[in-house]
Amino acid sequence: MSRTVRKAQMTRAWVLHHRPFRDTSRIVEAFSREQGRVTLFARGARGPRSRTASLLQPFVPLLVSWRGHGDAAQLTAVDLADEPARGARGLPAAAVMSGFYLNELILRLTTRDDPHPDLFDAYSAALGALAAGNAPDALLRVFERRLLEELGYGVDFEVEMGSGRAIDPEGRYVFRAGQGVARAVADAPGTVAGRSLLSLAGGRLAGPAELEDARRVLRAALDYCLEGRELMTRVVARAVAGKERR
Repeated sequence: MSRTVRKAQMTRAWVLHHRPFRDTSRIVEAFSREQGRVTLFARGARGPRSRTASLLQPFVPLLVSWRGHGDAAQLTAVDLADEPARGARGLPAAAVMSGFYLNELILRLTTRDDPHPDLFDAYSAALGALAAGNAPDALLRVFERRLLEELGYGVDFEVEMGSGRAIDPEGRYVFRAGQGVARAVADAPGTVAGRSLLSLAGGRLAGPAELEDARRVLRAALDYCLEGRELMTRVVARAVAGKERR
C-alpha cells in the first residue's frame, strides 16, 4: 500500500521555529494558510551565502512548496510573498518577544496538518501591526481570543454562563476556565469588570484597566488549554523584567 504524498505548491506560510539538522540542513516548523502547521526538512538551508537560509526566518512572509511522506516533508521551493499590507519583513527589536510569543502559542496549541485559514490571517495581521509599531497589549489579546475560538475553547463574554443573562457593564464577574463568566460579589478578589468583558467581546480594548482584565481572563483560558505546560516566552519575559527592575 502506497503512502499518501503530502505536497503544496507556493502556498503562503510563516516560519514559526527552525533548528539545525546535520551539517547543512534545517528542520522548519511552518504555519501555512492552506495546510496549517507543517514540519519541513530543508536541505542546504544553512550558511551565510544560502538564500534559503536568509528566507527561512520568523516574521518573513513566504511562499513555500514541499513534497514528501510522513511527518516531515521535503522543502522544494521558497520565496518572499508580496503582501506588504498584511505582514512584516522582520520585526523591530521591541516587538520580537511579542512575535515569538505568538509563534509559541501556535506551536503548542495547534495540531499538525490542521488548516486554520482565519487564524493564519489573524496572525498575519498581528505581525503587520507589530511591524508598524503598534502597542502589543491590545493586539495580543485579540489574537489570543481568536486562537481560543479556533481551538474550540471560545468564551462568550457577553452573557453569564448558566443563566444566559447579558453582562452588565457596571457589574463584577469571575471567569472560570472551561466554563465561562459568572456574576460575582462587587470588589471580590480576582474579579473583572463587566465593561472589560464587553470590550473584549467587541475587540475594542482601551485603557489599562480593560487591558489588565483581558490579560488575566485570557491567560487563565490559555493556561487551561496548556494543561500546566509553561511557555518559554513567558519565562524569558519574566527574567528580562526582573533584570530591568534590578
